Amino acid sequence: MSFLSATPHRPTVTEREARQVAEAAREQDWRKPSFAKELFLGRFRLDLIHPHPLPPDEAVQRGEEFLAKLRDFCETKIDSARIEREARIPDEVVDGLKELGALGMKIDTKYGGLGLTQVYYNKALALVGSASPAIGALLSAHQSIGVPQPLKIFGTKEQKDTFLPRCARTDISAFLLTEPDVGSDPARLATSAVPDGDDYVLDGVKLWTTNGVVADLLVVMARVPKSEGHKGGITAFVVEAGSDGITVEHRNAFMGLRGLENGVTRFHQVRVPAANRIGPEGAGLKIALTTLNTGRLSLPAMCVGAGKWCLKIAREWSAAREQWGKPVAFHEAVGAKISFIAATTFALEAVVDLSSQMADEDRNDIRIEAALAKLYGSEMACLMADELVQIRGGRGFETAASLKARGERAVPAEQILRDLRINRIFEGSTEIMHLLIAREAVDAHLSVAGDLIDPDKSLSDKAKAGANAGVFYAKWLPKLVAGPGQLPRSYSEFQHGVDLSPHLRYVERSARKLARSTFYAMSRWQGRMETKQGFLGRIVDIGAELFAMSAACVRAELMRTEGEHGREAYQLADAFCRQSRVRVDELFGRLWTNTDELDRRVVKNVMAGTYTWLEEGVVDPSGDGPWIADATPGPAQRENVRRPIR
Repeated sequence: MSFLSATPHRPTVTEREARQVAEAAREQDWRKPSFAKELFLGRFRLDLIHPHPLPPDEAVQRGEEFLAKLRDFCETKIDSARIEREARIPDEVVDGLKELGALGMKIDTKYGGLGLTQVYYNKALALVGSASPAIGALLSAHQSIGVPQPLKIFGTKEQKDTFLPRCARTDISAFLLTEPDVGSDPARLATSAVPDGDDYVLDGVKLWTTNGVVADLLVVMARVPKSEGHKGGITAFVVEAGSDGITVEHRNAFMGLRGLENGVTRFHQVRVPAANRIGPEGAGLKIALTTLNTGRLSLPAMCVGAGKWCLKIAREWSAAREQWGKPVAFHEAVGAKISFIAATTFALEAVVDLSSQMADEDRNDIRIEAALAKLYGSEMACLMADELVQIRGGRGFETAASLKARGERAVPAEQILRDLRINRIFEGSTEIMHLLIAREAVDAHLSVAGDLIDPDKSLSDKAKAGANAGVFYAKWLPKLVAGPGQLPRSYSEFQHGVDLSPHLRYVERSARKLARSTFYAMSRWQGRMETKQGFLGRIVDIGAELFAMSAACVRAELMRTEGEHGREAYQLADAFCRQSRVRVDELFGRLWTNTDELDRRVVKNVMAGTYTWLEEGVVDPSGDGPWIADATPGPAQRENVRRPIR
């Protein structure tokens, strides 16, 4: 059991306690069906996603009308090169977005918003994000995780009436959870909110506050101490960004998203009315996680936009650039990259649209689908951008400004690679997403057999769990032996010129194999299963590929029935599924044939200093200073760089 370093203002938390905090914040009930959850259990519930759900005609009309206005704004008012050059979104662009209603895309019309569906909100983010990823990030942080979304789900009528009209038209919001020494381990959250009469008094420092430099309203996660009349715990508050005692001490700069208004925010004796508390005390993490169930879809939506742009540039460049007597596209080494970008963009759009429509209908629980979309989209978009840079060669590595200066088309390929890289970290890093999804994927097993592998449970508890597990597995395991994936005529409705039915049969067989693999791993490792992060990551990656294959096939069939590019959609779905199956087969092989144990030994030696001789022969250009900045509460020592846009 490892103890993490503590300071007087930061809680000392054991590994087990940290897990308990995260577990308590989870939504533990499954009141609605989930396609992805069933998939991890070996049940391919195609009926949950096919026929593909569709938005109402009124929602389509409203969404398309806004997209037309937004496209015109993007084409005429947004200068992406200027934002990259000046590392700032011009105030007039933000004002224009406010006038357009872009701050209120997801806010109900009765509060002055546009009331767009999740589907069209994501289409809008893909569009504006292609014009400027920094603007996409601003709008996403404001609406997906900022004040509007948690208030929509958990806010009181008074809170909604007070804040949502402001968020819809004038006020930019930000979400403040991360601290200098707290990332994905919220149990160690140090920012405090001490009750004082009808107020709470906030003290602490928040790091990487996207929109924090320009925000008018903040959602702040802070720890309320337990006391008489106060349950305590991590709690969410709406805070006026201009309140006395709030200082934006620094505007952060990054390798990408240069226009991002992201900062370090200090709270010193900041008074917040109790009426601004969202939900009860101690519900902050649950509110954050619930908000992210759909909020996570904004990142893969912008990854879809990036994929579309990568495909456009790859196609145009590869037709113009000739090598050895023919366009580079027709050299197999380059052509394979173009095929990957085209097929993956199709599948990623299918995943985002399907997940978004399911979110709008609210018939299914999409917490795993949204998490898979975020994980898969962020990883695949980075690969697509990297392949575009490679296709462009030296011009891919050269900046758009340099290309323009010497008389060539200013294609920001290297910029999109830099801009997309953060998506593998934003709103849950890939590593954390693997663990989060894996926890949900094995939830059914832990529900019936969790006490068996819990060292703190009594023998009687273990005996009871053993009986329950025996009943569950006696019914479940036999169903993993055979299924429709073994019948040659299954899913024949997906045969139209190109035959997609073999891919769906493959998904069904693989889902059962995935469930068997998970069960075997739990039997083998029991309580140590949670430490097998390499194994769990591969399990999740297989599930992500199977979900993407399913979505691609269902989308292709939808497009065929609607008569719009149906044949071409079938071709792209077939190409994606064939590429995906290669990756899945490799992942299945790596479940049991890998270097995980060896890697653990190497890491142990690295950290023990065994290999420091390997570091000799270089100089370290890093500057001086602590690895993690001091976040001791107290008055600000720096100038306030906050600049609200009015």
